[in-house]
Amino acid sequence: MRGRKNEGVTRAGRSAQGATVIDVAARAGVSAMTVSRVINGRSGVSAATREAVERAIAELHYVPNVAARSLVTSAELRIGILYSNPSAAFMSELLTGVFEEASTRGARLVLLKGEGGRAPAEQDLLRFVNAGLSGILLAPPLAEAPVVLRTLRGLGVPIAAIGAYHVPGATCVRIDDRRAAFEMTRHLLELGHRRLGFVLGNPDQTASAERRAGMEDAMRDVPDAGVQLVQGDFSYASGLAAGEQLLDGPSPPTAVFASNDDMAAAIVSVAHRRQLDVPRQLTVVGFDDTTAAVTLWPPLTTVHQPVRRLAAEALALLADEARGSGSKARPRRDRVLEHEIVKRSSTAAPPEDG
Repeated sequence: MRGRKNEGVTRAGRSAQGATVIDVAARAGVSAMTVSRVINGRSGVSAATREAVERAIAELHYVPNVAARSLVTSAELRIGILYSNPSAAFMSELLTGVFEEASTRGARLVLLKGEGGRAPAEQDLLRFVNAGLSGILLAPPLAEAPVVLRTLRGLGVPIAAIGAYHVPGATCVRIDDRRAAFEMTRHLLELGHRRLGFVLGNPDQTASAERRAGMEDAMRDVPDAGVQLVQGDFSYASGLAAGEQLLDGPSPPTAVFASNDDMAAAIVSVAHRRQLDVPRQLTVVGFDDTTAAVTLWPPLTTVHQPVRRLAAEALALLADEARGSGSKARPRRDRVLEHEIVKRSSTAAPPEDG
């Protein structure tokens, strides 16, 4: 027994003084995974949390060791990512946020893509979710796709949905789309525009309806203003068709608000083809603030939706639930992040003859 007492480790995760990773986590008021991240020098831990963990380690005389680290991190996180989005720029931002957060958590990502904005076939979904996943992350628009929800219902696997509203059994991470659209529309009205065009997003996404509702809220405050609605689906091609329809009318709008940047970029393209000056003859604004907003001329005034942060937050919540460290502290609910109106060069007062 005396020999055992002098050993540096008496069992996996326990130091000579008897403290374990779990003890350190309890003393610091954090999860065991957070303790592991501090021990391993990983990012994603606030200075205050890191200090609390280090203080607990010192107070308990805990000695980190290979066995303890293995004990905490041995269970591999396998996170499934379901996506099918027509906007390459949006998906690039989203996947970057997912990959960055996954790298800090040692999570393995398994991706399944639906083609053309549609959900994958049901048999493909079933094979996907039965492949030993720790959790499933849904990218828009699949978070609200009936075939996806029907397949996932009752499986007991943690689910997080990006940009979605009130998905049963899932944690939803989003912005306030209605408020954002209200603020953008109010900006156009304050510039003096009274004939607006509004390009709707995918009709199967709640975010599209929320953006329309926000626009209509702002329009009610200005009785002499009117708006022409045109259906889109968040794709560049639908933006081209919407632009032609809006600008072909007998009284075309002086400002067009598209429900995402891809469609707004398409509107600008239509205007250029018609030799209309943007913004002196036509103001165009978008939504998302993806790379599409700054890679055309003029760069778009748009709603900044922090897509990378939304994705990273969704993955973090999902990982915590899958590990069991966040099930009580972070119940399944909406997590709403801040948006911002970014003013660039695509907006101006309406032309004098407008």
